[in-house]
Amino acid sequence: MRCLGIMVLAVLCLAAAVARGQLTSDFYNGCCPQVGDIVRARVSAAMKADPRMGASLLRLHFHDCFVNGCDGSVLLDGSDSEKLAAPNMNSARGFEVVDAIKADLEKACPGVVSCVTPSPSRLSTGCSWYSGGPGYSVLLGRRDGLVANQSGANNNLPSPFEPIDSIIQKFANVGLNTTTDVVVLSGGHTIGRARCALFSSRLSNFSATSSVDPTLDASLASSLQSLCQGGDGNQTAALDVNSADAFDNHYFQNLAGQKGLLASDQGLFSGSGANATKALVQAYSASKERFFCDFGRAMVKMGNISPLTGSAGQIRTNCRAVNK
Repeated sequence: MRCLGIMVLAVLCLAAAVARGQLTSDFYNGCCPQVGDIVRARVSAAMKADPRMGASLLRLHFHDCFVNGCDGSVLLDGSDSEKLAAPNMNSARGFEVVDAIKADLEKACPGVVSCVTPSPSRLSTGCSWYSGGPGYSVLLGRRDGLVANQSGANNNLPSPFEPIDSIIQKFANVGLNTTTDVVVLSGGHTIGRARCALFSSRLSNFSATSSVDPTLDASLASSLQSLCQGGDGNQTAALDVNSADAFDNHYFQNLAGQKGLLASDQGLFSGSGANATKALVQAYSASKERFFCDFGRAMVKMGNISPLTGSAGQIRTNCRAVNK
């Protein structure tokens, strides 16, 4: 009887998917109503074990959606894996959490719920015991892609070394609002850490006229020099020096005080291309409520980048491999 029930649930979800061909917040209500509880339990446990995991899942969602759209391609293993691309190598994390979520979902609702990452990323910002981050309505019903795109990951993902104009163009390339979304989604750096390799160029031999990046606070620069000196580049520093484990608007306040860790972060306020972004940094610095509201909207928009719906793609049994 259980097998028959499982088959009915799978057919119900497939029929709904084909009929709707679009994302909805209640997509799994009829065929896997426990999906939210399962995801929430796994994400909460992972974040209690490793407070960095919230930021890692948020970043994983971002790195998925900017390559092939939000189709879970970043989760695939293989010779063309996006995990092997420069922006992800030795830095993308959270795959084992997605694996654990998928295993639980396959036990409860086999063949019904995809591997795509928006639900874990939403919970990583919204688990109140951890961060007090913004809540927003996640649209569900995406299906899993069939191919990874390593070259796309290398070329499409914004880099912390790029000027703001270049980053804005990459957001435009995937259909996001080129100013507001760049600034507000950068605010995800209010949690998480970055390796010295990503900001050490700001700490010495910066230019012919300045050893240290002049847009970096002197006391912070000194502290970072002590952290990174003599290391292999893998030491990490908090992206938000004021409240590394709280989802708040301190990230933007840091930028106004020249305490942005990455050059791409500080460039939103101090860079030569910051004319369009500086005012938003100041607005979010002054109002956490406005930041939270706009962040939720931007996350929903990003989750809608070229999703596979209806009968497109598949529901992977193993998130790391396409079904045989």
